[in-house]
Amino acid sequence: MSIAQAHFSEQAWFRAIYADEEPIGFVMLHIASDYDDEIDVDGAFLWRFMIAGPHQGKGYGKQAIDLLINKLKAQGMNELVTSCGEGEDSPLAFYKRLGFTLNGDTFGDEIGLVIKF
Repeated sequence: MSIAQAHFSEQAWFRAIYADEEPIGFVMLHIASDYDDEIDVDGAFLWRFMIAGPHQGKGYGKQAIDLLINKLKAQGMNELVTSCGEGEDSPLAFYKRLGFTLNGDTFGDEIGLVIKF
């Protein structure tokens, strides 16, 4: 669904995440505000981020976010915004370990987070 959605958004950027030759995840950004996509963030918004269950806890997610931040820095950006739900299966603790902080925004029923770099 994410790939199809990205093809209909001029602001979407997406890539697969690999460990050697094995696909293990997916990342999708939304660059700039677009009310059609219901995203009101001036810079980069981490729209989708997934690491397959068997590969979680191995550092791949952190490596992918680090690479993403380096890419955004090279493009002159200085923050990355995302959102997530709260609860038992929430990635909130993962994002906080990486340095994301709550930014006071909400996106639907999800809380907003930002990391500045």
